[in-house]
Amino acid sequence: MSDSILRTKSKDFAKAIIVLCRELKEKRVEADLVNQLLRSGTSIGANVYEAQYAQGTKDFISKLEIALKECNESAYWLELLYETGSVSKDSFDLYQNKCVELRRMLVSSVTTLKNK
Repeated sequence: MSDSILRTKSKDFAKAIIVLCRELKEKRVEADLVNQLLRSGTSIGANVYEAQYAQGTKDFISKLEIALKECNESAYWLELLYETGSVSKDSFDLYQNKCVELRRMLVSSVTTLKNK
């Protein structure tokens, strides 16, 4: 899994979220919202990485399902920040598209593993 696309994309998403959150903090956007996005956006990759050392298939699936929940949460915070004018339409579209891509990959992975 060290070279997996999911692992790479989830880490890239985390790095992009870190940069976005820095920008939002500089604009003095509500700290609680920014911190929530930071936590959920970086947690996706952390759980994907953690899944690499799962104690079995059930644990592996569980980690990916947690990553999926964090991805959905990130999409929520991005939507909220956009709808309150804290994030531009272009930024929102960019990050939401990345969320959708990660979500699809996670759903596909979990579904495949559960059907084995």
